[in-house]
Amino acid sequence: MEAKLRRPRTIMYGSLAIVFVISAPWLGWWILLPLLGSVLGYSLLHPLIATSSRPEYVVGATVVNAQVLIGVGIAVTGGPASPAIPLLLLPIVTLPVRFSGRGVIAGVGITVVVLLGATVPVDPTSFADDPTYTLIGLASIAGLAAFAHTLMRAEIEQRAHATLDPLTGLLNRNSLAGRFAEIAEQAALTGAWVSVIECDLDHFKQVNDAHGHDRGDTVLKDAAYVMRKNLRSFELVYRIGGEEFLVVLPGLELEGAHSLAERLRTGIEDASPGGLPVTASFGVAAARGPEVDFELLFHDADAALYVAKRSGRNRAVSHDAQAHLTGATSPAGLAAAPTGA
Repeated sequence: MEAKLRRPRTIMYGSLAIVFVISAPWLGWWILLPLLGSVLGYSLLHPLIATSSRPEYVVGATVVNAQVLIGVGIAVTGGPASPAIPLLLLPIVTLPVRFSGRGVIAGVGITVVVLLGATVPVDPTSFADDPTYTLIGLASIAGLAAFAHTLMRAEIEQRAHATLDPLTGLLNRNSLAGRFAEIAEQAALTGAWVSVIECDLDHFKQVNDAHGHDRGDTVLKDAAYVMRKNLRSFELVYRIGGEEFLVVLPGLELEGAHSLAERLRTGIEDASPGGLPVTASFGVAAARGPEVDFELLFHDADAALYVAKRSGRNRAVSHDAQAHLTGATSPAGLAAAPTGA
């Protein structure tokens, strides 16, 4: 999000610089100093965002720095009668984009303190005589923050509906193409492995027929939970169909992906999703560097899954064009690894 804000931030700072230069005959050239301080502070703190374990604190520091410097500008240009009071509204717009609700509340609180500190004690007499600008500023801060926060939450919810499966909470097929394109591009640059695991719950139609769709939904949610808890944060699992799932594993070669598929298989079997003896079959495929292509990987994983199901289900099968066949049921290019079926 910080990268996306780069262009509007540049426009904002550039617009302010132009206005301050034009207003210099009335306000003085020193009015540029708070603006320069804000730009300098952001430039120094910005590199820390990518390396900090708590980047929200770094971003918060940039917001506080900007608001405090704007407050200094307000204080020295008339306090309660300063034409710079509306400038405090500019960082407010970005708060909901960068922070949760608590962060927005904290940012609004800091801005209110800055506004009051830059007006009331600077010229108490003028504030008592006419607090209009300060009061309008306070109301605008609250109103703008409320609107920006609501709009941002609506945007997030809309994106979530578009990319998340409402039943299991997993990513859905809509979000797969864009993310895999990024992974493939990274693999092409670094020569890294990328593996995919296709999973299909065995005899799921029988679950729905015998126990009803509500019980079937419970089975899907429980199976999704098992897969999610066995994956690391950068390993992605998608629900791509009714009882079909796809796991995308950046940086993992075929052998490691097969071991993970086996762990997922035993995890689902041991968990008895929905309180039923449900099992799953898995097909595994991998590619490296510029050979990483979603259509090819998915085709290979799907072929391996077909062998797993044809060989008795409740097993993981890896696609490996270099491997010798293991088992009479394995077509060329597939290494079957039957387990506890």
